[in-house]
Amino acid sequence: MSERREVWITGVGLITCLGEGLDATWDFFARGAPPPYDDQSFAPYIVHALPPMSFDKQIPKKGDQRQMEMWQRVGVYAAGLALGDAGLAGKPDLLDHTDMIVAAIGGERDIPVDTAILAGVRAAEKPGAFLNERLMNDLRPTLFLAQLPNLLAGNISLVHGVVGSSRTFLGEESAGVDAVRVAQARVAAGQSEVTLVGGASHGTRWDHLLDFELGGALLKGKFAPVWDRGPEGGIAYGTLGAFLVLESPDHAGARGARPRARLAAVTSDRNKRQQGDIEKSLERQWQVIAAQIDGSHAAVISGATGLEPATSAERRALKKFGLPVRGSGTYIGHGIEAQFPANLAIGTMVLEHGKLFAPAGSGDGGKDPEPLNQIVVTGVGTWRGEGLGLIERSN
Repeated sequence: MSERREVWITGVGLITCLGEGLDATWDFFARGAPPPYDDQSFAPYIVHALPPMSFDKQIPKKGDQRQMEMWQRVGVYAAGLALGDAGLAGKPDLLDHTDMIVAAIGGERDIPVDTAILAGVRAAEKPGAFLNERLMNDLRPTLFLAQLPNLLAGNISLVHGVVGSSRTFLGEESAGVDAVRVAQARVAAGQSEVTLVGGASHGTRWDHLLDFELGGALLKGKFAPVWDRGPEGGIAYGTLGAFLVLESPDHAGARGARPRARLAAVTSDRNKRQQGDIEKSLERQWQVIAAQIDGSHAAVISGATGLEPATSAERRALKKFGLPVRGSGTYIGHGIEAQFPANLAIGTMVLEHGKLFAPAGSGDGGKDPEPLNQIVVTGVGTWRGEGLGLIERSN
């Protein structure tokens, strides 16, 4: 069996409530600003919304923008940022063999139509017949096509010209973890030379919030860091897009590209979420990568959501790891499929600057290792699925 290759991160694209790109994200942290959250637009629920922005720079055709829902525009934009950062944008000879793995949720509901149907069905003499008629006549024909998660990959291909192999992962946080895991493994094994991987989520919309509030998952009332929301706390969802370009050293070197970081390992797991399962899962995965970690020069970027009991379980596991911890969800909110790729992007940024951003909440802590050479990224799903990623300084 051939030796596994290094996997370089040569491009990063990130959009969150903190702004566009790693520079804007770092500038926010450098200012020491408090977490930006919105407790008014969807009151009593708290969200992390994108700042006002134009999508024209990465999606120049207005017709393309109109046929995409917001989650697709966010994903296509972030993918364009990553391709540009890697030096692949506008180069068909490279994009022709650039593979793509996308993690995405389903599309958005037509809220005005849903609202009108729900209002009308209560007064209808025959609710079943009324519902069937309205669904047949009121929903636009393209609604269900626009909801397909693999249309994100299709739009990235159409707008940016990425025409290698394509895969789409659907399945909450685990989809984001496994999309990156498979992409990393394919490049390491020589099955791909360059892969665009990432995800997108639009969490600041009523239909999305309804889905999760039915399970009592939302943060409402008063904002607190993810670690300090308590047993009655919850998730502050955000709108975010995050993509990485993963590349073999030989392919990158041949075109003069340098790594922003190395993606050394990605692990994933799933369990029944009985008492102690989350800790056991994270500890099993830690043992897989532990030999690669220099504990005196490493830290953790956690994807903790703030929802219990998962957040407390992750916190207990992280204490056993013994590394400094920062929870990104306090600042950017939670983006489900996009959360793990976003935290890998933030980890790459932290390694490049050689220091962590300021702690927020009782679960964050620990001094900056000197030097800071490795970041472990966690992803613990709302309902199922746990993952770890290890990224390393490239120089």
